[in-house]
Formats: sequence, structure tokens, C-alpha cells
Amino acid sequence: MKTLNKILFVMILTFVGLAVQAQQLPMFTHYMNNTLVVNPAYAGSRDALTVTALHRSQWVSFPGAPTTQTLTLHSPIRNEHIGLGLAVFNDKIGPTNNTSIFAYYSFIMKLSQKSKLALGLSGGVNMFQANLSMLTLDEKLDPVFMNNINNHVMPNFGFGAYYSRERFYAGISVPNVLENKYANTDETNENTFKGKEQRHYFFIAGAMIRLTESLDFKPTTLIKVTEGAPIEADLTASFVILKKLLVGAMYRTGDAYGGLVGLDINEQLHIGYSFDYSFGLRTFKYHQGSHEILLRYDFIFTNKRQIHSPRYF
Repeated sequence: MKTLNKILFVMILTFVGLAVQAQQLPMFTHYMNNTLVVNPAYAGSRDALTVTALHRSQWVSFPGAPTTQTLTLHSPIRNEHIGLGLAVFNDKIGPTNNTSIFAYYSFIMKLSQKSKLALGLSGGVNMFQANLSMLTLDEKLDPVFMNNINNHVMPNFGFGAYYSRERFYAGISVPNVLENKYANTDETNENTFKGKEQRHYFFIAGAMIRLTESLDFKPTTLIKVTEGAPIEADLTASFVILKKLLVGAMYRTGDAYGGLVGLDINEQLHIGYSFDYSFGLRTFKYHQGSHEILLRYDFIFTNKRQIHSPRYF
């Protein structure tokens, strides 16, 4: 149990950025189906009012392991060049909890009959809290962990660009530009909590390649860059069978491998599940992998806004 406590303690410090610089934003195996969280320019890209819910349980059975929930909705408005969206996130790791609410705006330009370029902005708040007193420490009176952080509000904004065709997309984004401190701290005092948000840079891309009339190949990637941490890439290769069933495999550099499945129940409802297993941390001995469940529903517009072509992304 002491070993688990030590690993949990190190993990928490890594994620909240105390004395180290690491990737802090939640990771998703279903990043290609949760794109609004990654890139604000994606808002309105599906030509429908799209609602997506996702739950991720990371490192199942590991004490204090991360759990994440997201709920997003986005849609074009009557002006076909404007997309709007809203997202709510909740990310819990050990004694820390981060809840975010963000609004999204995209300006969509038609480059040709088959291609679009969207520029997006996002703005909102992150609400951070940490029950540091619950940690079991070697030094029970460590002053850094004697004071909890209660609902520390941090405003932020982001931007991105998203290029899309019927069977290809690519985008770059910075979801959180500001590097806010997790608490109001005295930088000259060593006995204070000095964690802060790290700025992340994302690149996404994907394609749908027709192999036969009933089989398509769908490769996608998400590349994450932040200061003080290795560049991390999610690489996913999926096959879409009969335009309904998706079966794929994923690899996250230096971290995990796994698989995912998805099913289009009808033209509007999609469900997905994924499992990935971390191999890059010593924690792999103590957990049973990570699971994600995703639901997406498109409220298809009627008349001239009705969708006549498949929505691959």
C-alpha cells in the first residue's frame, strides 16, 4: 500500500504541474469523435446540431486514477459561415478536480465546392479545486499540503484552424492560451503550491480511404506538444464495414496501445467504446487498463439544411 501511495503522489504532482512540466489536459482515445474539445474551429462542421457525451475511466482499479467526462454540442447557425458550440468538462485526478465550461465560435469559409477552412475561437473558465489534506505524506505537517484549494476560477481562451473535405481533415489549435496558476501563491515562499496550467499545441488529421464498396480505411492522428514534455502522438487505424461498424487499433507513443469499436445505430446516433492499456509507466502493474464510452447524436436539419452526404468526421 505504501508503494501505491507513493506512485499516486508522484502521478498527482505530474498532472497538476507541481515542480515539473508535463502534459496536463485529458487524453481521449476517441479524440477523432470528440474534436470540439481539441479544436474550436470544428464547431458547426457537421452541418447539424451535434451532441456528444464521453466518459473515460483511466487506469481502472488504481487508487486516485483519472476519470473524465465531457459533454459538447455545436451547430451551424442560419448563416452557413458561422458555427457555435458549448462544452462542459470534468476531470478528476486523486484529490484534484477541474471543471470547465467553454463556448466556441467558428467562421467557416468555402474554398471550393468540396473543401472548407474554418477559423475558431473559444472562451470560458476552468474551476480547480484540490483536497490536498487527504494525501498520506511522509511528512505529515508539510506546509505545501496543509491548505486546500477551493473552486479557484481561471478564465482562458483558445483558437484553432480546421480544414476539411468530404474524406479528409487537418487542423491545428491551442485550446488554452493562458498559463494560469492553480492557486494564488507567493513565488518567494517555498511552502506554497506553485502548480500552473501548461499551454498545449495540437495537430489533428484524418482520412477516409475507400477500399471496396463495403469497406473503408480510416487513419487518424492527434499530435500534442507542450513545453517540458516529450511530443506525444496518438495513431489510430480503423476499418469501417458497411458504412456502419468501425473496428480499429490505436497506439499512443510512449504510453499506451488499445482498440476501439463504433456503431452507427442509424444516420443520427453513433455509439463507441475503447480500451487502452498503459505500458510506459510503472503503474501498469497496478491497474486494469482504461475504458471510454461515447454517444453522439446528430439532430439533422430539414429542407435545404438537410444532410445528403455521409458525415465521416
